[in-house]
Amino acid sequence: MKLEKYIPIVGEEVINEIVILAKRLKDIRVLHVNSTYKGGGVAEILKGLVPLMNELDIKTDWKVFEGDERFFNFTKKLHNMLHLPLEETITSEEFVYYLKVVYENLTKIDFSSYDVVIVHDPQPIGLVVNKEKGQKWIWRCHIDTSTPAPTAWDFVRKFLGSYDAAIFHLPEFVYEKMDLPVYIIQPSIDPLHPKNVDLPDEEVREILIKFGVDPEIPIILQVSRFDRLKDPFGALEAFKMVRKNFKCQMVFVGGYATDDPEGETVYKELLNLTAEEKDVFVLNLPPDSHREVNAFQRGATVVIQKSIREGFGLVVSEAMWKEKPVVGANVGGIRRQIVHGITGFLVESAEGAALRIKQLLSNDSLRKDMGYHAKERVKHRYLITRHLRDYLLIIHKILS
Repeated sequence: MKLEKYIPIVGEEVINEIVILAKRLKDIRVLHVNSTYKGGGVAEILKGLVPLMNELDIKTDWKVFEGDERFFNFTKKLHNMLHLPLEETITSEEFVYYLKVVYENLTKIDFSSYDVVIVHDPQPIGLVVNKEKGQKWIWRCHIDTSTPAPTAWDFVRKFLGSYDAAIFHLPEFVYEKMDLPVYIIQPSIDPLHPKNVDLPDEEVREILIKFGVDPEIPIILQVSRFDRLKDPFGALEAFKMVRKNFKCQMVFVGGYATDDPEGETVYKELLNLTAEEKDVFVLNLPPDSHREVNAFQRGATVVIQKSIREGFGLVVSEAMWKEKPVVGANVGGIRRQIVHGITGFLVESAEGAALRIKQLLSNDSLRKDMGYHAKERVKHRYLITRHLRDYLLIIHKILS
């Protein structure tokens, strides 16, 4: 059993509790639906959770909602409008086209055999029109909807009434007008995933050199999708302030998901902006480059996450698991993961980020101490075993 492999990490008691909870749900059928198999935190979480649920005799499937570029351009706009109170509108043509794609997907996915359907994020939210009697449908929202554009919330609300519950990362992400039962599940990382397993020092070194990065010079790293809300441009600004005092390198490691058409544009902008910079590396890696990302996080001196808004930002926990201090923006889930001054620093600006990066670069013992506490925090709060237990508890509660 794969679950047994987590015992050396989290302890036998944690695994026994999960097994006992799962026995109450034996033979329940669960379906997860999201909008991409590759790229982004949701797909990565489901790749870990779904096999574990099946191992526990909870019959669990994962289906992907399909759409074209026009559809995902609209849902990216909707995503941004739920994150921020933008003064944009949703046209009747966009609404009609959204419904058209929803009904196309209803012909491809058979929901009839499932007891619980968990729909992730806004893209597939409309599938609930096919809800059958006796089923429980849960909207699993991975973004901060606390201050949405009114037109975006009106769009979402058209479908929410048919759901039985919603799950958010944090209480503060829940819009005040949400009238469903709401549960909180913070996301997690899988310590046995290739992105998080221990790597030999020599392999880390070889991967850095392969991409032209000098392992002997301090590395400042940001890992994220190429997305304006991740603010790679602010991270670059902070780096330029730091390098006035320290010889160092800036590495952006990222990619873009199939359901995010804006990603390529942001990547090209950043690439053009840094074309003449010999100490800045912008790496657009395939979604399965897990060991490469792992190597960069282990090879980094300081990790930065300069997001403007953030659903959760699991790259912070990934770096903390590898005993790296993280300088993160004081937003969203980042401020839940980082304990300011203990596991890293929370900052409000590029100037603040630069100041804290310089502080860390100049103090080896501070980096080591913060790295130790960072890993301990992830071990007790942000591993997949806790995430799995939370899902089992909520499914049991909703069904009963």
